[in-house]
Amino acid sequence: MIVFIKIIWESLAQAMGSLRSNKLRTFLSLLGITIGIFCIIAVKSAVDSLQSNIVDGFNELGSDVIYLDKMPWNEDPGQNYWKYAKRPDPSYDDYKAIKHKSKLAESTAFTIFTGGRTIKHLSSAVSNAFIMGSTFEYAALQNMKITEGRYLTTLEYENGANKVILGYKVYNELFQGIDGIGREVKLFGQDFQVIGYLESEGDNAFNFLNFDDVIWMGFNTIKKYVNTKDESNVGRMLNIKANKGGDLQELKGEIASIIRSERRLRPMEKDNFSLNELSLLAQVLDNVFKVLNIAGFIIGIFALVVGMFSVANIMFVSVKERTSIIGIKKAIGAKRYVILMEFLLEAIILCVIGGIIGLGLVFITLKLISMAIPFTMFMSPANMLIGVLSSVIVGIIAGILPALKASGMDPVEAIRA
Repeated sequence: MIVFIKIIWESLAQAMGSLRSNKLRTFLSLLGITIGIFCIIAVKSAVDSLQSNIVDGFNELGSDVIYLDKMPWNEDPGQNYWKYAKRPDPSYDDYKAIKHKSKLAESTAFTIFTGGRTIKHLSSAVSNAFIMGSTFEYAALQNMKITEGRYLTTLEYENGANKVILGYKVYNELFQGIDGIGREVKLFGQDFQVIGYLESEGDNAFNFLNFDDVIWMGFNTIKKYVNTKDESNVGRMLNIKANKGGDLQELKGEIASIIRSERRLRPMEKDNFSLNELSLLAQVLDNVFKVLNIAGFIIGIFALVVGMFSVANIMFVSVKERTSIIGIKKAIGAKRYVILMEFLLEAIILCVIGGIIGLGLVFITLKLISMAIPFTMFMSPANMLIGVLSSVIVGIIAGILPALKASGMDPVEAIRA
């Protein structure tokens, strides 16, 4: 064990000596390793960051929720738009049918969206906020968090009371630091009472429903002011949440049966709806992420191969420069494996130094990008480990031949040389 530690220490000293004595040569040799590790880890970290932000956005929608829609999520909407365009949008009647007939659904919610509205309080106004009108179950199904105030009561919902809950950004822009809970606002030319505001969504660019900009009210309220059957100006969403521990595929089968009956489809007619879940989007995105990772890996491998040959070259030069020292060491009893380990570890250490520089550049680059875009880029410990292990593997491959050459030298010939 002591011998092995001495070998590592000497190899480290020799590697640092090589760096100090031949700065330009060593820098050029390690440049390929640095660029290779940078390419591989930068692309992998960027893809992981993108995937993490998208998954966080998905989690907002719910992983145990089925979405009734006219189009499937796992097909290209540009190519297949006309195939599904004539299908009916989800409707309130669909919602009622599922709510009353489904035994496998914990809750069902129907929501409509309309945009471009202005909400006013005294002289303050917020323009282009989108309005969401949902059935009573939506808050629990979507796990909506109210920072201050309260949710609608059952009576307020049933009666279509003029009560609104505002998104964090809308609330703060409208009231500008004063307490707005209980105050009256103007919307649709009518007075509405603000009963609460939502928790901030943050800066995630992949919040698929950015509730910071929402004006939220009950479905029975919004249908008094908006034509809910106008498909051109109103978006629709119908969510069905499975019972705890329930099977999504069984729920999809039950929902399909209910909707086919509701829409009076004959046994031989195809479904005129799609039942989507987040796993469909995840499968599509996984394929995209795999392609990006492979592209980064291929670019990085080319750079690493160049770096590997450069390190092998510097190690052959190092063996040649230290030939007499190798002969002396072997003459006084140094084992072959000791010489081999010295040069092999020196190559590994040089490659790891190049890899660490590459990781440092990745870290700096990701920090700079995070400052310029609305979501966080990060380098995970797993990616750091991959970078270091890749450097070690390249070091082993680059150093094995020079190390074998050094360990196989005849001590007498080496001393004479």
